[in-house]
Amino acid sequence: MSTIESGGGTTAATSSTASSTDYLDKRRLKTGTAGWVLLAGLGVSYVISGDYSGWNFGLEQGGFGGLAIAAVIIAAMYFAMVLGMAEMSSALPAAGGGYTFARRALGTWGGMATGTAVLIEYAIAPAAIATFIGAYVESLHLFGITDGWWVYLVVYAIFIGVHLAGVGEALKVMFVITAIALAGLIVFAIAAIGDFSWSNLTDIAPTDAAGANSFLPHGYLGIWAAIPFAIWFFLAVEGVPLAAEEAKNPARNVPRGIIAAMCALICTCALVLFMVPGAGGASAMQTSGNPLVEALGSGTAHTVVNYIGLAGLVASFFSIIYAYSRQLFALSRAGYLPKSLSVTNSRKSPTLALIVPGIVGFILSLTGQGAMLLNMAVFGAALSYVLMMISHIVLRIREPELARPYRTPGGIVTTAFALVIAVLALVATFLVDIKAATGCLIVFALFMAYFGLYSRKRLVFASADEEFEAIADAEEGLS
Repeated sequence: MSTIESGGGTTAATSSTASSTDYLDKRRLKTGTAGWVLLAGLGVSYVISGDYSGWNFGLEQGGFGGLAIAAVIIAAMYFAMVLGMAEMSSALPAAGGGYTFARRALGTWGGMATGTAVLIEYAIAPAAIATFIGAYVESLHLFGITDGWWVYLVVYAIFIGVHLAGVGEALKVMFVITAIALAGLIVFAIAAIGDFSWSNLTDIAPTDAAGANSFLPHGYLGIWAAIPFAIWFFLAVEGVPLAAEEAKNPARNVPRGIIAAMCALICTCALVLFMVPGAGGASAMQTSGNPLVEALGSGTAHTVVNYIGLAGLVASFFSIIYAYSRQLFALSRAGYLPKSLSVTNSRKSPTLALIVPGIVGFILSLTGQGAMLLNMAVFGAALSYVLMMISHIVLRIREPELARPYRTPGGIVTTAFALVIAVLALVATFLVDIKAATGCLIVFALFMAYFGLYSRKRLVFASADEEFEAIADAEEGLS
């Protein structure tokens, strides 16, 4: 007999080894699909839409100076966080990503809290991106579309369908689209050079806020308020470890992939942060739904970048669907959420884990409030970062002998820095939109209540993420 579920704090032998195997056979992903290059492409794909739209709303909060300072701080936070995640993913390669790390370090409550925060981030981010896709489509006057909801429905339906066809096909499509999106940024930069002016960066009139000037038109507080939008330059790169169970040699390739993706994203962030307001003017760009396109005015380059920008938005939309499905799959397979959500189809894709968050995201996209949805996604992201960095610190202190094929330079000092900035970013989401952030907090609390009242007594200890903990307990008992 083997243990499938737990209840009331004691282990209940509820099934045979055969039934354990049958349970997991219905919930298996396709292994050995991605090397480090494909994983790096996945990491860039998660984020590339952030270069095409969304970040510019930070100009409205902090002006160019406020957003630029926020971007430097956030880039440093993400780089430190990525180094910490690279270590944890090499030690604990599983589809749960941040949830797996927190489960090992902080127990079931910490695992559920981290997984829920990630799920909030990844379920809402595609909804925000869908509104930006709508803005790009409308600016192209495609098919006479003037109302974005048709666009939202089509992109959700098409790209969930591609993911249902299998991970190998999906990752290859993502890689190609991402390459096109990166090429689009280069085309934009070349076309925008002629219109670039340093004075355009500071054309937002200063307010009467403390410390306000042409560089910081909204004063010192504007830097803090711009942080959630600076996060959009990098949001979701932490999703690379979610592909661990589908990667070749994950202990080696996941760290390489996530670090390479982060290095590429720092370069693209710097490019658009200077070139977009430098060419189009910070004042004009601060509320634009398609800033790269509007910064170019009109002409051939304008049209080309509009089409390629659409590809960039699609790349992130497409890849974050992958991310939310893997996070939901891992939580469901381990019993934290309804187990039916982790059943995979004949192509080894988790059907309901793809469809259910897609329905939720589509409903949210109907609000058309891209900036609000962005802030909500950042709330989930920042909360998960806090928990993941605590997890790294706890694992370093409590389990120094844990096998770590990759070790974070600077150790807990590096992740402690990321932890402090992540806390400030989480608070900033309430500063930007207290109603949206509070709404996310309520949703988070409801998930935790479900876990406390129901699912924590029904966890599946045969799942990969729970097995890590079982092995650790056994080793501790032997020692």
